[in-house]
Amino acid sequence: MQKKRVFLTRTLHEFALKELRKKYQIEIHSGKIPIPKNILKNKIKTIDGLICFPYDKIDKKMMDLAANLKVISTYSVGFDHIDISHAIKKKIRVGYTPEVLTDATANLAFTLILDVMRRVSEGDKIIRSGKWRQIYGAYDYVGIDLQGKTLGILGLGRIGSTLAKRVKAFDMKIIYHNRKRVSKSKEKALGIKYVSQEKLFTQSDIISIHVPHTEQTDALFDSKVFKKMKKSAFLINTARGKIIKEKDLVSALKKKTIAGAGLDVFESEPIGKNHPLIKISNVVLAPHIGSSTKETREQMARITVKNLNLGLSGKKPIYSVGY
Repeated sequence: MQKKRVFLTRTLHEFALKELRKKYQIEIHSGKIPIPKNILKNKIKTIDGLICFPYDKIDKKMMDLAANLKVISTYSVGFDHIDISHAIKKKIRVGYTPEVLTDATANLAFTLILDVMRRVSEGDKIIRSGKWRQIYGAYDYVGIDLQGKTLGILGLGRIGSTLAKRVKAFDMKIIYHNRKRVSKSKEKALGIKYVSQEKLFTQSDIISIHVPHTEQTDALFDSKVFKKMKKSAFLINTARGKIIKEKDLVSALKKKTIAGAGLDVFESEPIGKNHPLIKISNVVLAPHIGSSTKETREQMARITVKNLNLGLSGKKPIYSVGY
């Protein structure tokens, strides 16, 4: 019996590949990342299963080329790169990897808060460039304390809730906005207060974004929102880059409309050395590493393979969206 064909747009951990090779005829793209569209178009025509990554766009046109595709297993918590409605029409299972990266991403969000407010990365650059020439005085190179400040969490899902637990130890006030207000018992347990989106913008000393990228959240943070925020406020984004209108953020940081930002995601990735954010001192930049811990990435690989296995056997993936 001929093995089913599985294509990976990028390699995974060796233990995951070993399991896949036992069951399937696999092929791994080893060239340019993300995989060029013309190569993926060619490969998708004959495969039964696809393992992809969040920067691989699997749209209607791509899926229509697939004659045998039964499952798309994405190595990511997000699935906005996949046309889910069309996958449902074509009865293609879609699996993704939520929950497992909750702690890692919440921890990074808190790391960015601490870093940008205490100016750690900025200081690192000063030392490495040889510009630290004397001990700082009373008013030189000061950061901002966290205690007593108000953290606004936009999106109280798994990651937002976990971040709330982390910051409680720092004696911060926590407000949140979510599409649906959570139960009073959860609010009490986390020590959080529900507010409107407008109040979250105007009352927060730090805003941390934890919503998916949708039509409603696309370019949500633009010049109008930055003007509503406190001049002393910081913006943290470990969700999706397109939730922020980057051009407006650059302007807000330069003009000190807001105090600073910590970013793990960007409108287009990766960003190069000529990107306007690179030259701004009051922003901390991370190369999309929200889930990037050894333990998390390995567990994501395990789930990605399980989702694929279930989809190819006609069952729903562990974490399934759509059909």
